[in-house]
Amino acid sequence: MTLSPDLLEPSAPLPTIPSHDAPSITRQERSERTHDLLLRLDRSSDEREQQELLDQVVVLNLGVARAVASRYRARGLSLDDLQQVASLALVKAARGFDAHAGHDFLSYAVPTIRGEVRRHFRDHGWTVRPPRRIQELQAKIGGCESELAFRLGRSPRPSEVADHLGETLDDVLEALTEDGCFHPASLDKPVGTETETVLGDMFGEEDSGRDAAEARVVLAPVVRRLGERDRRILMLRFFKGWTQQEIADDIGVTQMQVSRLLSRILRQLRERLDGPGMPLST
Repeated sequence: MTLSPDLLEPSAPLPTIPSHDAPSITRQERSERTHDLLLRLDRSSDEREQQELLDQVVVLNLGVARAVASRYRARGLSLDDLQQVASLALVKAARGFDAHAGHDFLSYAVPTIRGEVRRHFRDHGWTVRPPRRIQELQAKIGGCESELAFRLGRSPRPSEVADHLGETLDDVLEALTEDGCFHPASLDKPVGTETETVLGDMFGEEDSGRDAAEARVVLAPVVRRLGERDRRILMLRFFKGWTQQEIADDIGVTQMQVSRLLSRILRQLRERLDGPGMPLST
């Protein structure tokens, strides 16, 4: 298995990656324990203690890394390899995270893990390679996601990635879609014109930057199962910010039909997402 050369510093010892996740704890408990461990890691000057603390951070958050990897299964690459890449990316995130920045660790770690898994998938999993310019842009996106996530305290929106890279939004959207990682730009975008409900309301009350990042990861394969027109409607509404009337004019239907289509699409997303580990509001 070939890993990204910058995944781990050559001189850094590799922590023991366990075969099983940590005992079940609440998200809040995991977040608090992780933060405490990272603060202790930052203060420690003893290499052995640092390694032990790093191992504990990895164990606590390994389930999240494996969940990210599992989104790419059944695409021609070994799940074991993908989970190993994700686990090592978790280590990289733990080493690079500033515990004093005031952000939740996973709001930084999830984009880092996802970027490494996607990079590995691009390097080893393409059956039909996209144009070189798209590959190069995907590499740039993967390289800046962690930085932007750290700065913003959440996963960056495509428009923010485009501004940061000096690229057009259309090119960034194309790169994300080609990468198989189509995800709504904002969980705060209103679902319709007649309601204040936003897409993020689909994910319950346990709200944090990490939850939003995890939600985006979970949405990617679900959105890919939608039909072409439904995906376009989602892209126009949540990526480009079009009104329902603008979408109606584009696809040749009435505004009322667009409203109904959006309701149906979001209902389908809810039904497909409804399962363990992803609470949905009722």
